[in-house]
Amino acid sequence: MEIERINDNTVKFYISYGDIEERGFDREEIWYNRERSEELFWEMMDEVHQEENFTIEGPLWIQVQALDKGLEVLVTRAQVTKDGQKFELPIPEDKIKDLPVDERIEDFLDQHFQPDAAENEGSLEFTIKFKDFEDVISLSKKMTASPNEHLSTKLFSFEGTYYIHLEFSDEYFTEEEIDNVLSIMLEYGNESSLTVHRLSEYGTSIMDEDVFNTVTKYFS
Repeated sequence: MEIERINDNTVKFYISYGDIEERGFDREEIWYNRERSEELFWEMMDEVHQEENFTIEGPLWIQVQALDKGLEVLVTRAQVTKDGQKFELPIPEDKIKDLPVDERIEDFLDQHFQPDAAENEGSLEFTIKFKDFEDVISLSKKMTASPNEHLSTKLFSFEGTYYIHLEFSDEYFTEEEIDNVLSIMLEYGNESSLTVHRLSEYGTSIMDEDVFNTVTKYFS
């Protein structure tokens, strides 16, 4: 696999179909099997991290170009502004739009690695990680002080770290309200690139809903 570091927040890598098959993946799997596609993606990202020290934190913008002999992947790490309220794309948006993208792979990556999953149209999703459960308790006390009945929340444990997955429906939340909630969340935790799919499969589900009220009820 060939890796090129574009800047601090962007890497581009090329992997041939032959390399994909040598890694134990069938070429058809990367198009139609979501679990295998996700497994291949994270395997490639682990290699990128080892060679380029590219740490995955926060939401990712991913563009995939299907070539005759392999795949070219551009991964850009979004940045949270100092106030914790806005996400910034560190490369020009017009350059992203100009890239040819294979729709089948783009749809898959949208579903797994971007915060607004295609399968949940009309909603925006985020995952926040916490080093200590005490941070989850403190956050929950603050969140229950304001109405959050339409906020979908799940709590997971994975590799010694706690994660809260949030889903905002645009039917109930404005952009400003979402920014306000995220601002509070980021006072206690950090944005994570782990998806709810990966947490559900490899982590431990602690609470499937109403995390803040449930935590406050049992740990006040």
